[in-house]
Amino acid sequence: MKAIRRFSVRPVLPEPLRPLSELARNLRWSWHPETRELFQTLDPEGWRAAGGDPLRLLGAVPAARLTALADDRRFRRRLAAAADDLHDYLTGARWYQEQPPGLPAAVAYFSPEFGITAALPQYSGGLGILAGDHLKSASDLGVPLIGVGLLYRHGYFRQSLSREGWQQEHYPLLDPNELPLSLLREADGTPATVALALPGGRSLRAHVWKAEVGRVPLLLLDSDVEENAPGERDVTDRLYGGGSEHRLLQEMLLGIGGVRAVRAYCRLTGHPAPEVFHTNEGHAGFLGLERIRELSAGGLDFDAALESVRAGAVFTTHTPVPAGIDRFDRELVARHFADGAELPGIDVDRVLRLGAEDYPGGDPALFNMAVMGLRLAQRANGVSVLHGEVSRRMFAGLWPGFDDTEVPITSITNGVHAPTWVAPEVFRLGARRIGVARAEDALTLGGSERWDSVADISDADVWELRRTLREQLVEEVRERLRASWRERGAGTAELGWIDGVLDPDVLTIGFARRVPSYKRLTLMLRDRERLTRLLLDPERPIQIVVAGKAHPADDSGKRLVQELVRFADDPRVRHRVVFLPDYGMAMAQKLYPGCDVWLNNPLRPLEACGTSGMKAALNGCLNLSVLDGWWDEWYEPDFGWAIPTADGSATDEERRDDLEAAALYGLLEERVAPRFYDRGPDGLPGRWIEMVRSTLGSLGPKVLAGRMVREYVERLYGPAAEAQRALTPDAARELAAWKARVRAAWPAVAVDHVEAAADGPLDGTAELGSTVTLRVTVTLGDLDPADVEVQALAGRVDAADRLTGAAAVPLKPAGTSALDGRRLYEGPLTFDRTGPFGYTVRILPSHRLLADGAEMGLVAVPPEASGEAAGVLMR
Repeated sequence: MKAIRRFSVRPVLPEPLRPLSELARNLRWSWHPETRELFQTLDPEGWRAAGGDPLRLLGAVPAARLTALADDRRFRRRLAAAADDLHDYLTGARWYQEQPPGLPAAVAYFSPEFGITAALPQYSGGLGILAGDHLKSASDLGVPLIGVGLLYRHGYFRQSLSREGWQQEHYPLLDPNELPLSLLREADGTPATVALALPGGRSLRAHVWKAEVGRVPLLLLDSDVEENAPGERDVTDRLYGGGSEHRLLQEMLLGIGGVRAVRAYCRLTGHPAPEVFHTNEGHAGFLGLERIRELSAGGLDFDAALESVRAGAVFTTHTPVPAGIDRFDRELVARHFADGAELPGIDVDRVLRLGAEDYPGGDPALFNMAVMGLRLAQRANGVSVLHGEVSRRMFAGLWPGFDDTEVPITSITNGVHAPTWVAPEVFRLGARRIGVARAEDALTLGGSERWDSVADISDADVWELRRTLREQLVEEVRERLRASWRERGAGTAELGWIDGVLDPDVLTIGFARRVPSYKRLTLMLRDRERLTRLLLDPERPIQIVVAGKAHPADDSGKRLVQELVRFADDPRVRHRVVFLPDYGMAMAQKLYPGCDVWLNNPLRPLEACGTSGMKAALNGCLNLSVLDGWWDEWYEPDFGWAIPTADGSATDEERRDDLEAAALYGLLEERVAPRFYDRGPDGLPGRWIEMVRSTLGSLGPKVLAGRMVREYVERLYGPAAEAQRALTPDAARELAAWKARVRAAWPAVAVDHVEAAADGPLDGTAELGSTVTLRVTVTLGDLDPADVEVQALAGRVDAADRLTGAAAVPLKPAGTSALDGRRLYEGPLTFDRTGPFGYTVRILPSHRLLADGAEMGLVAVPPEASGEAAGVLMR
């Protein structure tokens, strides 16, 4: 029989044990080993049964055990120490509080998913794990962040396999009352509610749940409330589910409702209001529209409000391909922002223009969330240096007339939260050398170039650590594989072979991630006989652990999973290659440390960053990867191996896969396996251990989320807060009016003539260090010299006379306007490098409140016949 109503019955803790509740509800326990060890001592068996979730554990510990612990003086002392440590962590000054004044009082960070811990399953893959690591590192650094997301009642999905190896999805219902969450309530105790207006007089209401991520509150909006109609109750049913309108409603609730939730939270708790709003990918882009509505209600017109919103906004793009961006039918968006729906008083045409693909190659029928995010943010970034380059090319149509290198999208390479991902055994080995406090600081703060203390760890200790971690992984794999086969219908009598799966002394390779086609899950299967020989080599065998989920609607991805599973089911190799279903954080925390090599073979350059390899590196695992994402930026032979790519346009996809798979096999046969098995007189692989030491000592400090968050604070959050403060209502109106005037006048702006004067003849050659004077005649139309900057651009030129690595030199007005309205600008140009050298000139809008000269996408350059040839050959 089924219950007609469900309750979450919480234990009544004895008074001396009350601090356990706060420790369980603050998710710092998920990255704080001492707190986890404290909970484990309550009931070791119960801890394992609860999956390492303190709240579930407390709900299952017998009352008699709690009473006994309440009388245990030693346990009470440990509990008091843990509670005091949490209090100090939450209230003490940290890195952010020690910075010079001027940083934002608070930052709101919006993301569609957050991977904090397996106990709060609100993530699908890298985007969510990155967002979770961002929040944790912000907490460690003391950054006053407020996280904003949605509470999905079914999470993403749980994955299992059929007997035939086909992916099966399961959506268990999550009860917020059984999660480490508390409901945001008004002063009278009623739940705080945010509401959105929908077409046809309907409304979408949501409650706000709060997770404590260390010092950072994470607000999660939940539409499963009684006041909603059935369709609206299901808006937050599952992550990345449903059709186009369902996704649109999720993103409206995340962006618009999220801002309203932040306002409610700050009103009820006294938390400082955010000065900076950070949009993690385009899903939350509608938050900018809600901020425009707020300012419009305060008396600003749309254009002035837009300028104010842009000044305090940061947009991070995570996708290197247009197909990865959410795009909606314009008519669908128009219907939800028309009269009687959301954002009354804002012209729906202005909304549509923000997301319009009104550039060459764009689709005028679609509304692009990433395009809107870029137009609503003055500062934007990709998530690795290579991804920044790809993003500038992908979005160059928004800044016509500028080279890709000048598109105002910078890059901050992702990092990973080391306390979450470093195995306790790795941490303890480091702490024995430098002490616990210094080891914690090294993992959280970032800023070090090297961890020199790693050099003091003996080869024997490094190798013993690696074998211990590999042994733990073998045990974990066997346990998970046995459970998977039981789900597939196998009986106990069929599963004796699992006791021989994997070997703790064999070179172990890991591959785990989402399964879109570009990540090429099955590239390793390209030549199955060659792979089989590698797996079964009598002298230098390898073993591979694979995990990953395909999106429920992606049948091609599911076929890739099935192909891999069927290969792993082959009795010849099943002790050497395994596929583990239901990849998630709990599995990952065992998988990364236990592997010797982390494999990543995406189609370059389609991996924006690829942080799984970073987590592996922090545990002394070497990377074997295509030069994409972060590996393209930081690869060195000391840290692993680079898989050669065949990404030329003349190579078709099949041929490319053949070539790159062959390169992968070759590296494994000739470089990776020999180095692992090459043992010295002491029985240790000295050269391998040295690579592990280099990875930990030199690569480790680079991949930290602490380094990443510090860069966001210093390069984006701080400047955005300053820009936001400068945009007072009057300044916003003035800037909006100035932009309108410049745009209207720009068609008349022109470079009319360019000439260069020198002491001697300019005959196509010049001496290094010599200088010429440029004289440029321009037409400004209705604009004044104060509205523009006239620049000379000089640098190397290629065979087609395109400038590369050009530097800009401002030119100055010379005299007053001529009778025909033309103006003369002059300035020196120094030939500062040898080889083919060239210059050109251009006119850009200029205003003290612009973040970048390319911001408005306006530029005037010389016509072909404006003066002498631009290229000057130097010797």
